[in-house]
Amino acid sequence: MVDRYGTAYRAGTAAQTAEYDEGLRAYMLKVYNYMASGVLLTGIVAMVVGTNEALLSAIYGSGLHWIVALAPLAFVMVMSFGVHKMKSSTLQMIFWAFAATMGVSMAWIFAAYTGTSIARTFFITAASFGALSLYGYTTKKSLSGFGTFLFMGLIGLLIAMVVNIFLGSSMLQFIISVAGVLIFAGLTAYDTQRIKESYYMMATGEAVAKGAIMGAVNLYLDFVNLFMFLLQFLGNRE
Repeated sequence: MVDRYGTAYRAGTAAQTAEYDEGLRAYMLKVYNYMASGVLLTGIVAMVVGTNEALLSAIYGSGLHWIVALAPLAFVMVMSFGVHKMKSSTLQMIFWAFAATMGVSMAWIFAAYTGTSIARTFFITAASFGALSLYGYTTKKSLSGFGTFLFMGLIGLLIAMVVNIFLGSSMLQFIISVAGVLIFAGLTAYDTQRIKESYYMMATGEAVAKGAIMGAVNLYLDFVNLFMFLLQFLGNRE
């Protein structure tokens, strides 16, 4: 009798585990699909705007470049603070608008760097991101302890970038670039593990849909920032 109930219990547990694992894989696939589609949209918009001299002049030859530079931050804040109030469909539309706006804000790289070096840096970033995210997904080691350290490093990085706007130091810029690559490499693994673990806390389909979009936003920002800092090392100036 004990064996029979024990076997039934283990069978039930195994079935629940399999169901959870299947749901988790589907969830992470959604996250990566959103993230990759967002990066693709950003790249297309950046290339279209960046290779059009009239559009570049209209944006960067006027005060529009400040709006373009700050708009992505506004989108992120709207999504972060409004995620619980919005429907997933609304959140998704804001995400696409955010990705497109990021493309406009990054269009200048096509005027500053050669197309070959941009493509090369993109593929290096994609390979690095893939490896780091895979590590974050598969490792049994908790990366939560790195979260505070990485967040403090990110704050320090932002302060250093603002200071260097006034100093214009090439040495400080080099240090910022190195720190940026290391910080966003760490955040890629950390965010992947955090997104994976967050799935356990979601109870409804709507929560899962919203979680996938916000997870994609985090990984998207890790990818784009890693790309931009690597471009400072690997990009060839026009």
